[in-house]
Amino acid sequence: MEEEQHQGLITANSMHNIPTRIFFTKGRGIHKDYLTSFELALRDAEIADLNLVSVSSILPPRCKIVSLQEGRKYLQPGQIVFTIMARSATNEPNRLIAASIGLARPVDQSQHGYLSEHHSTGETAQKAGDYAEDMAMEMLATTLGLPNDPSLAWNEKEEQWRLSNKIYRTQNFTQSAEGHKDGLWTTVISGAVLIL
Repeated sequence: MEEEQHQGLITANSMHNIPTRIFFTKGRGIHKDYLTSFELALRDAEIADLNLVSVSSILPPRCKIVSLQEGRKYLQPGQIVFTIMARSATNEPNRLIAASIGLARPVDQSQHGYLSEHHSTGETAQKAGDYAEDMAMEMLATTLGLPNDPSLAWNEKEEQWRLSNKIYRTQNFTQSAEGHKDGLWTTVISGAVLIL
């Protein structure tokens, strides 16, 4: 009897640790100091007042995507928040940088989806975003048991996975920038913030 009650408590407490909402945000910061440019990017993304804990890239089942404004209603300054974050920085003038989060959601909302982080230099926002989105789709497809034929070109695999009717949607959230012309630190971030 006591063991059954203990197991029930573990199950109940575990359910409270599964995020029910998620929002996406991005930002950029420029400063002579590297760390300050990161802080300014967090401020631009409107998450600088949170204690961010980096986690791996699972979109929980039935997790609702909400806007940044809606998501912030559930969070208070100083709160510990789990985040999937991509980040890139440079102090090289005119250097192209990007930070992207890719998202792949299954049709069956009782299954988990995937998020991926991509941090790049020398890529456009479009290229970085496509890459992050493709990574998330591949992780989801292989989890769902869809074939991953290495002899196929990427676009052929992608088409095959999309036609399976098991992947609902993919998208990306990307922030890019060019390094400041005077060599100041430029930092870009893209984040997916999980709300318990």
